[in-house]
Amino acid sequence: MYVIAFASQKGGSGKTTLAGHVAVEAELRGAGPVALIDTDPQGSLSQWWNAREAERPFFVKASIDGLQMDLARLKDGGVRLVIIDTPPAITNTIGQVIRHADLVVIPTRPSPHDLRAAGATVRICEEMEKPLVFAVNGAAPRARITTEAVIALSHHGPVAPSIIHQRIDFASSMIDGRTVMEIASQTKSADEIGDLWGFLSDRLMGRETSPLVSGNFADTSLRGAA
Repeated sequence: MYVIAFASQKGGSGKTTLAGHVAVEAELRGAGPVALIDTDPQGSLSQWWNAREAERPFFVKASIDGLQMDLARLKDGGVRLVIIDTPPAITNTIGQVIRHADLVVIPTRPSPHDLRAAGATVRICEEMEKPLVFAVNGAAPRARITTEAVIALSHHGPVAPSIIHQRIDFASSMIDGRTVMEIASQTKSADEIGDLWGFLSDRLMGRETSPLVSGNFADTSLRGAA
């Protein structure tokens, strides 16, 4: 069983949307059973799941204090992938979730505030020696700042080659507990989520694919993030 944690200090980074979409995509690709855990007190992921008609991915109520035992029970029950959403702040909760994660995904919008905020999550991953990847989310098509964000992030870890762009279908699909793949499978948004899951799956399985940005940018810093 693998555990993926979606973590970011910055609110509005799209953690919940990506967590739900990746969980559904993993099920569609045959990587299930997939279980979702929501550790954010706002409960956005659990509210989305409660609006779903489909039963899978499963939603599991888990406590932070008992997370290790809860994960062990899920593994014994045959769950193959657990995806955990975390609060939008650096709290003890995030540290405990990351401690049990096999991979940490840091959703980051291409803005200076998001880039600076990513540094706190990166430091936790480094302290706990946990692998991380950045997922650039909410990007505007052909915007120069997106390229600059990818270059800056690449100095601190792998960047998913699938950039998730800002589109209305992400928000509209989440209203009734669905995803962009379930409202229309042949869309750019669905393709981006599919590519993101493919990249995350390769990282989990040890089949590391090339990051979006090459080592030519190794001396580019993430200003204010580390």
